[in-house]
Amino acid sequence: MKSFSESYKNAGVDITAGYKAVELMKAHISRTVTPGVLSDVGGFGGLFAPQLTGMKAPVLVSGTDGVGTKLKIAFLMDKHDTVGIDCVAMCVNDVICCGAAPLFFLDYIAVGKNVPDRVASIVKGVAEGCVQSGAALIGGETAEMPGFYPEDEYDLAGFCVGMVDREKIFDNTAVKQGDVIIALPSSGVHSNGFSLVRKVFDVENNDLGVYSDELGCTLGEALLAPTKIYVKPLLALAKHVTVKAVSHITGGGFYENIPRSLPEGFTAKIDTASLITPPIFSVIERTGGIPERDMFNTYNMGVGMSIVVDKADASKALEILRANGESAYVMGEVIKSDSGVELC
Repeated sequence: MKSFSESYKNAGVDITAGYKAVELMKAHISRTVTPGVLSDVGGFGGLFAPQLTGMKAPVLVSGTDGVGTKLKIAFLMDKHDTVGIDCVAMCVNDVICCGAAPLFFLDYIAVGKNVPDRVASIVKGVAEGCVQSGAALIGGETAEMPGFYPEDEYDLAGFCVGMVDREKIFDNTAVKQGDVIIALPSSGVHSNGFSLVRKVFDVENNDLGVYSDELGCTLGEALLAPTKIYVKPLLALAKHVTVKAVSHITGGGFYENIPRSLPEGFTAKIDTASLITPPIFSVIERTGGIPERDMFNTYNMGVGMSIVVDKADASKALEILRANGESAYVMGEVIKSDSGVELC
C-alpha cells in the first residue's frame, strides 16, 4: 500500500510531494557517484567505503555549515540552483584546509512547503558542488515544516567528511618568517556577511534585477555568484609542493581567518595594492559607508583562500595552481609579530 496521509496533508505536510522531489533529485545525485558509494538514495543511512590503499594512517576530517542569509537573495531572485554550491563549498573548503580530500556530503533542506521542482533545483546545486569537489552526495533530508518557515522560504545546511594520511596533514609548525602567502581569488562575496549586505542595499525594498555597468551584471546576480571551490587545485598543489598553512577566508574576513592558520608569534603581512578585488566590494563599501577595516573584517575582499609556502617554492606553486585553473598570485609574506594580520 502506497504511503499517504490525508490528515497530515491537511496539516500542511504532503508526503507525496516529498517522494516526487526525491525522484527529481536522482538525476542530479547520480552525477556525484564515486567508487566508494555503496548505497542509493532513500535508505536510512548513506554507505561509503573509503579507498585506503597507500594510506599509512588515514585521518577523517569533517566540516559542517550552511548558506546563511544569502538565501534571502535567492528567495527575492527566485533562483535556487546555485545556493547548493555555496553549501558544499563552505564545508569542503574548510576540510581542504587540513589537506583532506572530501569523500562524501549530506545535505539538510528545511522548507515551509515542499515544492518538488524547487527542492530538486536546490539539490541540483548541491550536486554541482559535489562534482566540483570530488565528493559523493550519499544522502540528505528534506523536512517540510509548515508554520515554522514561510511557504516560499527554506533553510539549507550540510556536512562533509574527508580523509587525509596523517603524515600529509598541512603542518603549520613549519611556518617561518619570509614564507610567501599566495591568494586564490574569490568569485565575489561568497556566503558570508549577507546580514550586512542586506542592510546596505535594503534588499527587500529595492530591485535586485537592475543591470549595473560597474558590476557587469545585476546586483542580484553579483550577490548570488556561488562560492568558489578550491579542493582540486589544492590537492594538485600538495602533490608537488609542501603546503604549510591554508586559510578559508569566510565570515570575519582577513582579520579572523588568516591568523587561524598561523602559529603563535607569526603574522600575515598583506600588500593590499596586490589584491584583485571584484567591484561588488567597492559597491558595498561605498553604498554602506563602511570603513575599510570593517570590510576586511567582514568579507573576503576578493581572496577566497590563502596559502603559505616556502619562498623557494612560490614560483612552482603559482605555476601548478594556474595550470589547475586558479589565477593565483602572491599577496604577502609571513613576519615575526603577534598582530595576526597587517595590511600595508
